[in-house]
Amino acid sequence: MSKPVRIKDIAIKAGVSAGTVDRVLHQRGEVKKETREKIMAIAKELNYKPNVAARILKAPVVYRIAVLLPVPVNEKSFWTKHPVGIANAVESISPYNVEPVFYQFHIQDGDDFNKQTRAIIKNRPDGIIMAPLHRQESIAFCKQLDEIKIPYIFIDTNIDATNCLSYIGEDAVKSGRIAASLIDVMMPVVKDVLIVNIAKSLVNAQHLNSRNQGFLTYFNEAGRNQGLKISVDIPADDEKTVSGKLDHIFSTNKNIGGILVSGARTYVIARYLKASNLNKVLIGYESIGENVEYLNEGVIDFLVSQRPVEQAEKAMHLLIDAIVNKADHPKEVIQPIDIVNKESLV
Repeated sequence: MSKPVRIKDIAIKAGVSAGTVDRVLHQRGEVKKETREKIMAIAKELNYKPNVAARILKAPVVYRIAVLLPVPVNEKSFWTKHPVGIANAVESISPYNVEPVFYQFHIQDGDDFNKQTRAIIKNRPDGIIMAPLHRQESIAFCKQLDEIKIPYIFIDTNIDATNCLSYIGEDAVKSGRIAASLIDVMMPVVKDVLIVNIAKSLVNAQHLNSRNQGFLTYFNEAGRNQGLKISVDIPADDEKTVSGKLDHIFSTNKNIGGILVSGARTYVIARYLKASNLNKVLIGYESIGENVEYLNEGVIDFLVSQRPVEQAEKAMHLLIDAIVNKADHPKEVIQPIDIVNKESLV
């Protein structure tokens, strides 16, 4: 007996998020005409049938879950993956009537983060799944949530100074150590290492700081490399800003042999290296579209990668279980970290 076609299956074939497919199939929200037609055609081709029985059995109570994520840079970026996990979870936990509501903030803009959190507070959801990438703004938001007793779960980034139900994601310090061990074995012991942080405010970027901490700790404790560890913060990822920063770095530091990019936009540095005809060991994060392209070309050597779909799916299951069943919950669910190179790509 063949498996029933899921929203996720249609989303993969259409090259869109599961959330977009859900909006089209259930006629919720605006979707471009050509995208809607494409999704409907694929649904027909795959013989998609809605789970009518599950709908009938759904509890009358609607659990509204706010999902606070960064705006994806493009259709291949890291933050396009989490809505797929959310949709998978919602589909799998019927008959609970769970309604995710997405709020998106620009990753470099703390004011935009605050704008979205105000909208969430106004709408009073039953629970929140959030990526607390802006540390200070997130702490202030969490204090508000504690006061009005709305439970929340962190994904991707953890902040200790809060009362979150649980954190689901990588051990960021450990992932930094893994990146350090990779670059350590690939570089001559005397070469310098450049650490690139693409962030408007590194002080407020908890996950990047934790990875860098792990990276530097590794070399202090176990690394063989004896070169300098040079750090540069790049506030934006446009070519002019990146070139301006890196041209100066490479003109004044001729001994750099390897580069760590602490975030998912490793492709930005790969693009610069390729255009500048520079051959450096390059380690970065997340096996997303552009990164994989440069990995295949040999510009990126390794990617240390999380599992964003699984991360979001687990978060929704845990949150609903805590809200509905008052179930105990682990304070942390540490996700496995994948080490990806050209040979390991499927």
